[in-house]
Amino acid sequence: MGSIRLYTGDDGKSHIEEIDPSSHPNWTTLHNAKAIVFRASPPGTFSDFHVAPRKQYIITLSGEAEIGLADGTVHRLGAGDVNLAEDVTGHGHTTRVVGNVPRVTATVQLEE
Repeated sequence: MGSIRLYTGDDGKSHIEEIDPSSHPNWTTLHNAKAIVFRASPPGTFSDFHVAPRKQYIITLSGEAEIGLADGTVHRLGAGDVNLAEDVTGHGHTTRVVGNVPRVTATVQLEE
């Protein structure tokens, strides 16, 4: 299980920071959430470059996805992985459901 933060850098592009919750105390405190939605996306689903619509956590419950960045790097997320999506401006990232099972996620919209 891993945690990442997806954010917009000074260059206007999305970047990924791997997070160790033990060294980021703000990850281990309560967060105010506005809404939650569950989604299932079939294998092969692809979303071209886009930004997060809002600051939100995306928790992969099952299946796998790849997050692609403008520099060509790809980060794989699987069951139990948490993505804090904060890249609400800039070039954005891609998302692809990989493997042979749907990716099921819980997306938690955070209060601003």
